[in-house]
Amino acid sequence: MSNNTVDVVLIGGGVMSATLGTLIKQVQPDWSIEIFESRTEVATESSNAWNNAGTGHAALCELNYMPEGADGSLSSAKAIDINEQFQLSRQWWSALVEQGVLGEPSTFINATPHMTFVRGAENVEYLRRRWELLRTEPLFSDMQFSEDPEQIAEWAPLLVDRRAKDEVFAATRSESGTDVDFGSVTRQLVDHLVGEGAKLHLGAQVRKLRRRADGTWDVFVRNRSGYSTTVVNAKFVFVGAGGGALSLLQSSGIPEIKGFGGFPISGKFLKTSNPEIVRAHKAKVYGKAAVGAPPMSVPHLDTRVVDGQESLLFGPYAGFSPNFLKKGSWWDLPGSIRAHNLGPMIKVGLTEFSLEKYLLGELLASREQQMQTLREYMPTARTEDWEMIEAGQRVQVMKNDPKKGGILQFGTEVITGGEGTISGLLGASPGASTAVFAMLGVLRKCFPEQFANSWEAQFTKHVPALATGGINGDAELAAASLAHTAEVLGLRPAAEAAEAPAASIEA
Repeated sequence: MSNNTVDVVLIGGGVMSATLGTLIKQVQPDWSIEIFESRTEVATESSNAWNNAGTGHAALCELNYMPEGADGSLSSAKAIDINEQFQLSRQWWSALVEQGVLGEPSTFINATPHMTFVRGAENVEYLRRRWELLRTEPLFSDMQFSEDPEQIAEWAPLLVDRRAKDEVFAATRSESGTDVDFGSVTRQLVDHLVGEGAKLHLGAQVRKLRRRADGTWDVFVRNRSGYSTTVVNAKFVFVGAGGGALSLLQSSGIPEIKGFGGFPISGKFLKTSNPEIVRAHKAKVYGKAAVGAPPMSVPHLDTRVVDGQESLLFGPYAGFSPNFLKKGSWWDLPGSIRAHNLGPMIKVGLTEFSLEKYLLGELLASREQQMQTLREYMPTARTEDWEMIEAGQRVQVMKNDPKKGGILQFGTEVITGGEGTISGLLGASPGASTAVFAMLGVLRKCFPEQFANSWEAQFTKHVPALATGGINGDAELAAASLAHTAEVLGLRPAAEAAEAPAASIEA
């Protein structure tokens, strides 16, 4: 490890660190970068393909980005915002494919329709109103709606087969959806960084951070094989350690982390590789979350493509573990409690009764109850075809709130301190899908002069949407961007869908 001051230290070998490091190398190829990952390979936690559902979150199918207001009103603002953020990732990945930084697109992204499926007259009416609002937006113009069982069976036969004839249900479908292997994206980006001179340290666990008087950071690293400790000095530190980010930011002593706590939620998926079942379902189908369930627990039946092999996942099934990482420690949660975050954490514990009830139900659910949840989406599901796999840990943000005392926040939060010399990411979904947006935000905030004077112009060459502040406001621009990225990334169905008019298919 370097004994000299390095320009950038990236903590954690996930998609966020890989994205940030690659962005920095694009504008400052002379900067020295060192990456520290505690495991023996990168992308083993939340970025790993089997620790998430691989949904390129674009709000095409996820209802939590467009909830009903207290008066029943709907707003498409959040859905558009999430989709715009994902378009930055699509544009950047496309540029990297053209440059040879990322390899064959099918190794990390594949066209996979995104669907929403709901049951009951009230939910059907909500889905119709959602579709009527979204179909007028250029980024959602390919979305179709149907209440016709025959049409829905054409889209996704497993949803309809053996379903009661008198059941009321509906679905929307967007051809422009994708399945993304974020583990593959991470590994390819890290390999490129190493080829460009970055140093990757595996089995190297960062234990704490300490700021020097000159504003640089001492990074204390323990070699997990020999348990020796080395100190690396850095001008800028990014903490992209997933669930491990909270404790490291706390160790830094920056005031911006005060009041923040973490609530870990573990996840599991049912998985099948039965060729007959896999062939019958080509979509990511999202439903409505159970009452009290967190947004990350919205049930979905997903096509996955990992290492060229297709399978289906259903879940997630939530659980509880005090670990902040899948390979973490039971001490993670109690060890994160501080005087400054104890109040907000207690307040959340006293007010989130619906979430606590939901988690308890999930913990006590039998195998048959878990299968019954699947059968609500796939009536023909047989227990013997499905195995349970462990997903990654998600640490939801708990933070102080002036009015409520403490709130549980679903989503991601970037913490920046030390006059922009340190930054870290807390939270979960949409996470990896919006990594480019999040990491550009880190660079804009931590290096404002460089970003404004030269970096933004260079980034715009790879991410044209930066110059226009988004693409949804211009139908021609949105269609052109979707078509171009679809062609470069091999998403042929998405390119065709971008040119198709919005449609409603009625019974």
